Amino acid sequence: MTHPIPSSEGCPQGGVGNPAYGATHSLPRSLQTHPYPSLEGIQIPDTPTSPLPTSPTPPSMSPLLTVQNLKVHFPQSGGFLSRQQTWIKAVDGLTFDVYPGETLGLVGESGCGKSTTGQAILQMVPPTDGTVHFEGVNITTLGDEALRKVRQRLQMIFQDPYGSLNPRMTVGDILAEPLDIFGVAQGQTRQQRVAELMDMVGLNPSFIYRYPHEFSGGQRQRIVIGRALALNPAFVVCDEPIAALDVSIQAQIRLVVK
Repeated sequence: MTHPIPSSEGCPQGGVGNPAYGATHSLPRSLQTHPYPSLEGIQIPDTPTSPLPTSPTPPSMSPLLTVQNLKVHFPQSGGFLSRQQTWIKAVDGLTFDVYPGETLGLVGESGCGKSTTGQAILQMVPPTDGTVHFEGVNITTLGDEALRKVRQRLQMIFQDPYGSLNPRMTVGDILAEPLDIFGVAQGQTRQQRVAELMDMVGLNPSFIYRYPHEFSGGQRQRIVIGRALALNPAFVVCDEPIAALDVSIQAQIRLVVK
C-alpha cells in the first residue's frame, strides 16, 4: 500500500506534525500512535575538546640539530645597466629543532626554499643570517677543516641523482668515496661495505663496475641513498629521496633511512 506524500502548500502552522493537517490521517496507524520521542529534559554531555596528543621529548634530551632564524638571500641585478640590485629571499627566518630519532618534514610548493634550506644546514650554501647548531656546535662559524670533520656525521640525499653522480666513476667507487675520504675502511673491509650498501638499497652487488648512465633514474636514486648512508651519519637531509622510486622499493628505502 502506498501513502500520499503531503505537500507544504496550504499546510497550517505546525506542518505535517500538526493534527489539524488532514494528510496526517492518511499515514499508517503506527506512525500516528507512536510519534518520535521528545528530547526535552535529556542532558547531552558536552564533547571534551583537548589538543592532539604529541610525542613528549624527554627533558634531559638535547636537540640534535637547532636552526635559529635561518636566512638565505640571493642578490639579483636589474634595471638600467644592471645597477639596481634586489634580493630574492629563498629562506627567511626559519627556526626549528630536531631531536635524536625524530623526522622533520618541510612541505611547500616548488621553489619555496626547501632544497635551499637543506643545503644551508650543511653549509653548502652560505646562510645570509642565522645559526645552525649540530650536536651543540655552531657549524656556521667553523673553518673548512673543522666543517669537513662534521660532515662525516651530516649527509644529504640530493633530489637530482644523475646530477650528483660523477659519470666517470663506477658505482663501486661512488659508494666507496666517503669511506676513502675519511679513511674509515680499506681493502677487504671496503669491498664488503660497498657490497652491503648495494644490497641495502636493493641493487645487485655485481653491478659495482657499472657507470651511472647504465642505470635507470630510480636505480641512480638508490645509489645516491647508499652513498649518503655509507658513513652511518647521525643526520641526513633528504631532498625528495624516493620521488623517483617504484612503489615496490619505496617501503624498503624508508626502512633503511629510518
